[in-house]
Amino acid sequence: MLQHSQAGSGSKEPTNLNALADEYVRLAYHGLRSKDKSFNAEIITNFDESLPKINVIPQDMGRVMLNLFNNAFYAVNQKTKKAGPDYKPTVELTTFAPPSGGWGFIVKDNGIGIPDAIKEKIMQPFFTTKPTGEGTGLGLSLTYDMVVKGHGGKIEVNTKENEFTEFTITLPL
Repeated sequence: MLQHSQAGSGSKEPTNLNALADEYVRLAYHGLRSKDKSFNAEIITNFDESLPKINVIPQDMGRVMLNLFNNAFYAVNQKTKKAGPDYKPTVELTTFAPPSGGWGFIVKDNGIGIPDAIKEKIMQPFFTTKPTGEGTGLGLSLTYDMVVKGHGGKIEVNTKENEFTEFTITLPL
């Protein structure tokens, strides 16, 4: 909640977002593994190595990535509990240069997906589908504020319940 109330938590600086994304996907993965030793997922990275550094607030973009990765790993972990032995939990991270310039990244998982009935609510503060004590409902709200309000970027969500969720973040130069 403190993060939500803070405006402009840092200054923009040239940042290699490929390196930041690589660091935070591993941090999120190992964070969940430390809580649940049975958790496992394949991480697929597709980094566009030709991307330039981009002026962002690194702490904010790291928080955005951590929120998205945590949600993706949570979704595949939930599906693992219900799916048969043939299910292979996967989180995929892709970086790219949008046609309009700037920088973009996609976080895609093959987890439980987001039901259409709640898709419009997921960016609202305090909205969560997680059980009490597991989520505050602030992760995607903070993500929206940092990407859209703080960096002038866009967030797109593509999902199909019980199949996948894909978040695409684009940031202008």
